[in-house]
Amino acid sequence: MTQLRPFMPAADTARQFRDALGQFSTGVTVVTAQTPTGPIGMTANSFSSISMDPPLVMWSPAKSSSRFQHFNAAKHFAIHVMASEHEDIAMGFARSGQAFDGLDVELNAQGVPLLGDCLARFECSTYQIHDAGDHAIVLGRVLSAASREGEALIFCQGRFRRFDNRP
Repeated sequence: MTQLRPFMPAADTARQFRDALGQFSTGVTVVTAQTPTGPIGMTANSFSSISMDPPLVMWSPAKSSSRFQHFNAAKHFAIHVMASEHEDIAMGFARSGQAFDGLDVELNAQGVPLLGDCLARFECSTYQIHDAGDHAIVLGRVLSAASREGEALIFCQGRFRRFDNRP
């Protein structure tokens, strides 16, 4: 068995720290919101459920993102859980906040763009935003949810993967 190599997280070990964090597999989401100039989206793997009562979820946008201020100001947003066949959609929103071309999109009652093709969707109002170093923790109160059967898109060790559910 390979031994763990301990280190202290610091500026000179940032790559090691990032690689260590990357050992944890996460799901992949696309978060959307409406801005004064139109719809915006962002790929995120920092999604988590928080509470059943009230129904709360969270995600954490990076403050260094050019899209951060839009999501920080949004009163409503939607989190879309990507299925294994959605790698292109996830990559599109990782590169650009306007990657809506060619996608099945409709606006909900609050004007938030909703992706028609996803594994699950959570339509939220912003509940609280907390400072968290170089990120923010955005808590959303889930107003509506939807889901379907399918395999989730996974992100691990710096790349997209698919879940292998063999016994």
